Amino acid sequence: MKRGRLIAFEGLDGSGKSTQLALLGAALRDAGREVVETREPTGGSWGRRIRAMARSGERVAAAEELRWFVEDRREHVAEVIEPGLAAGRIVLTDRYYLSTVAYQGARGLDPAQLLCEAEADFPAPDLALVLEIEPEAGLARVAARGGHVEPAFEEESFLAQVATIFHGLERAYLVRIDADHPAAAVHRAVLYAVRNRLDLP
Repeated sequence: MKRGRLIAFEGLDGSGKSTQLALLGAALRDAGREVVETREPTGGSWGRRIRAMARSGERVAAAEELRWFVEDRREHVAEVIEPGLAAGRIVLTDRYYLSTVAYQGARGLDPAQLLCEAEADFPAPDLALVLEIEPEAGLARVAARGGHVEPAFEEESFLAQVATIFHGLERAYLVRIDADHPAAAVHRAVLYAVRNRLDLP
């Protein structure tokens, strides 16, 4: 069986990752593709720990925070991503290791080292779509939709550092998309990137 494809949606909170993932998933299914939609942090024990910390605003040491994300991803890859790829499905994930590079990099860890370690430990995405938006605009979207602000991660000056790291990432599988547009326009850009890079759907 032909191995599936892994597409990661990356970017700041409020950039539209979840919306664009759902739109792409629907388009791929309409084209007859089998799709797995997933996210990080996951709903597993490590992911629940991360989300509780994010909501509380009570930070742990950067190295410990990184360990939680890595352990959550290890389970995610073993239980969801790799089985999906092995079954020939297209796996869409809302965040993957580039988010760890950017967010934990903004916490003071070395982004280059984080990226090197992630690529050594986990399957590289066939395509990583980085949805770019200014931190202020992203936070405004979160507030407008009534979303719960996570004080551990959703603070404008911190997100500015995250955005800077995202801007500096260069990988052959990475495509940047201007997310400061209506969802339909961003979706068209996503479809173009998917068709251009992966010949899908």
